[in-house]
Amino acid sequence: MAKITYIEFGGKEHIIDVANGMTVMEGARDNGVRGIEADCGGACACSTCHVYVDEAWVSRLPKKDAMEEDMLDFAYQPDAARSRLTCQIKVSDALDGLRVYMPEKQI
Repeated sequence: MAKITYIEFGGKEHIIDVANGMTVMEGARDNGVRGIEADCGGACACSTCHVYVDEAWVSRLPKKDAMEEDMLDFAYQPDAARSRLTCQIKVSDALDGLRVYMPEKQI
């Protein structure tokens, strides 16, 4: 299990224990975190679970695959280094302490 901090655009923080094997998106969705819409349910077919990963975590996450890179082109104000789709980040103990920031809006 990993403790993940989700930070809404306005600054409100949600610190949530997310079970290993789930995705960061599922952790937000299942706990009512505002700002992650997850319209496609985790199929990497939209960009409505877009977040900005805390700079300290960027190099600690698995690399983006080509499909995620393509979907991020549709995200609101993507950042080449920090933007990720939370449906593509699997939770493990190694993610304990991860911090993600929601954009102003999802597209």
